[in-house]
Amino acid sequence: MTTERNRLGTFGGVFTPSILTILGAIMFLRASFVVGHAGVVNALWILLLAKTITLLTTLSVSAVSTNTPVRGGGAYFMISRVLGPEFGGAIGIALYFAQALSVPFYILALTEAVTSTAPALAPHGLAVMLVTAALLFGVSYVGAGWAIKTQYGIMTILGLAIAAFLGGALLRMSPDTLRANLAPSGDPAFPFWIVFAIYFPAVTGILAGINMSGDLADPARSIPRGTFAAVGVGLLVYAVQILVTGAAFPREALIAEPYDVLRLHALFGAGVLVAAGVVAATLSSALGSYLGAPRILQALARDRIVPLLGFFAAGSRRGDEPRRGLVLTGLMAVAVLVLAHRAGDKALNAVAAVITMFFLCTYGMINFAAFVEGVGLNPSFRPRFRWFHWSAALLGAGGCLGAALLINARASLIAVAVIGGLFALIARRQLKAGFGDARRGYLFTRVRRGLLRLARMRDDPRNWRPTVLVFSGNPNARTALVTYARWIEGGRGIVYLANILTGAAEELGARRLAAARQLEAFCREHELDAFPVAMVADSVSDGVQALLQTTSLGPIAPNMAAFGWPPGEGKLVEYLTNLRIARQMGMSTVLLSAPGEQPPAPHPRIDIWWRGQRNGGLMVLLAYMMQQGWTWKRSYVRVLRVVANEAGREPSLEAMRKLLGEARVTAQPVCIVDVRPFTDVLRERSSDADCVMLGYELPDEENRDAWYATWSRALENMPSVLLVNSAGREDLMA
Repeated sequence: MTTERNRLGTFGGVFTPSILTILGAIMFLRASFVVGHAGVVNALWILLLAKTITLLTTLSVSAVSTNTPVRGGGAYFMISRVLGPEFGGAIGIALYFAQALSVPFYILALTEAVTSTAPALAPHGLAVMLVTAALLFGVSYVGAGWAIKTQYGIMTILGLAIAAFLGGALLRMSPDTLRANLAPSGDPAFPFWIVFAIYFPAVTGILAGINMSGDLADPARSIPRGTFAAVGVGLLVYAVQILVTGAAFPREALIAEPYDVLRLHALFGAGVLVAAGVVAATLSSALGSYLGAPRILQALARDRIVPLLGFFAAGSRRGDEPRRGLVLTGLMAVAVLVLAHRAGDKALNAVAAVITMFFLCTYGMINFAAFVEGVGLNPSFRPRFRWFHWSAALLGAGGCLGAALLINARASLIAVAVIGGLFALIARRQLKAGFGDARRGYLFTRVRRGLLRLARMRDDPRNWRPTVLVFSGNPNARTALVTYARWIEGGRGIVYLANILTGAAEELGARRLAAARQLEAFCREHELDAFPVAMVADSVSDGVQALLQTTSLGPIAPNMAAFGWPPGEGKLVEYLTNLRIARQMGMSTVLLSAPGEQPPAPHPRIDIWWRGQRNGGLMVLLAYMMQQGWTWKRSYVRVLRVVANEAGREPSLEAMRKLLGEARVTAQPVCIVDVRPFTDVLRERSSDADCVMLGYELPDEENRDAWYATWSRALENMPSVLLVNSAGREDLMA
């Protein structure tokens, strides 16, 4: 089934819904009150400050919307395509509920205006609400095209109402009244920021047009032009209202009767027209929310961020109207109206404040998304809208946060907590979004700058961290080696996993990619923070040598290579050659002999055999790094040393205590008097440990077989053993 989309233009699709939401109930019910308390000068400053926040957000919207094809979902679509599905989904869900719940709130305001103008209808308030909700639902269900045509009629009434109250005020203007109203009222209950909080919702409303993005013929052209036009017209109307009413009515009347001074002094006595303007303003806002909310829900469902929303992805054959979402929004509106009628308005005041916060959070996230794009320096960020800089987006995000806290700090914290909870729930699903976002570009830029800065800094033992190149091959066959590499890295360094394929590169290119994907899958499955490296070489030894020389992230090159203990003497020459090359490259080496991947005991023990500070210092540091992770958090470290006679026992013990104290490491020094072969002492003292660390030295060519035989006997029937050879780049005392 083919779907025919709506193709609305700038005026009908963006400007009309935006300006009708901007020129809303605040203009009739609160603007005069603000002028009375703040004074004309401060009221203009409040308007300018509030409009600056909206203008900065519009700059961000224009940059994002002209950089990527914008489909349905408006603000949700823009945020998700820049900050990713987690941020986009959290904001999208919150924004849908804010838009959906806005429908009954606007209807409540309309009902209050109607029953105030016609008191005979007061007993039938619920009926007025439900009939209004049904009529708006019907207009929205027919389609956005009809809804926009309806809004043209509403805008006509609203324009006549504005002309009526401004014209009446113009006839009453007086220089003396203007001078009397220039300064604030001085009422301590209404300082500048309280009045700003009351007035700020008047300048919002640009989302009403942005949310129609999926119904626009050319979103990249219409969204910036229509939104800027709405912001500009709104600024002009509100500025004229402040000046005219401030010069026409005494302060007492502006504060006590902000709506009546407009209605009772309308041009030609057309107070009914002003009342109709209030109705038109609330109707247009409710209709804008009726149109916007289902479109956000439809966009969320089509991105499959939340599987339960899949039902709402469908659109009508003509216009791709989100009618399923519209029905849900209509049912929510009816339910809230019934509850509000029973409980009164007080129960909804807190929810109304939270809804305002959701809109401000959305504005803030739009600005933040534009900031990420601007700072990320992605080559793909080439907006056709040129009047944008990331500093403006950052300022806009800060302005939204400040406005939210000033309007209602508690409600803003609730909104942030709700959005944060939604973000956490969506992030836990480990989404594989079908679309890209700008976070990678932002992080790339930050990492690039960090690496370049790091490269210019002098390397120092004080900043030593374990950066481990693990020759894991297929990691599923060497899980113990990979696990120990992660443990000794301790969340402070970097782990590279290397797999070497032997053969010709031109023949094994596809297998190399598969091996890299296998390493990546292994890291995801085991929640391992590591960088996979796969390469093709003529032999394993050639591959090891190449990786030892070339593996790095700029200045962050491996300072430690990890190998498994060879199972036999067949490739001992090649194995020792690789160890020597690593040593020549200035890298420490760690060789693991493990009986299997056995989890340590609840209170594990690490035995470090001290036979000199060169290797001993690195072993103590590695034990400390292991203790930083959860697995070895409660481990118990012993540092053991063998002396030949009792006379040397106490001095050696005291020297070890002093060394560990200066090194700021918690461990128990143990000094053993024994003249037996070291292998016997090792097995007797450490066979029940969970991990044993031993220093080793590389053998000469003529001694390699004896070296291997000696170590093989020492490792037999032992727990996991790490053989450590230090390159001396770390410093235990740093």
